[in-house]
Amino acid sequence: MSKDSIGAGGVMIAFVVGALTGAAVALLFAPASGEETRELLGQKAREGKEKAREAMEQGREYYERQRDTLTAAVDRGREAFQQARERGEQA
Repeated sequence: MSKDSIGAGGVMIAFVVGALTGAAVALLFAPASGEETRELLGQKAREGKEKAREAMEQGREYYERQRDTLTAAVDRGREAFQQARERGEQA
């Protein structure tokens, strides 16, 4: 894995954690009735669930792309090794 791909995942995680922390702090300091707060918490939980689902899908897509790239690289390496071995046997 490259440093860029690790950094992007770390940034996404930091963003989600920051958003959740900000929402929690806002709820603690905002004057609202219990019913309003419960409704807001439910709404934020649904939004968080949807964002988590999207992040999981992006992670799956990234994994598939990396797996395909790695598989192709291994296949090319095997072919190159086989060709080099055949050239060595012919010499």
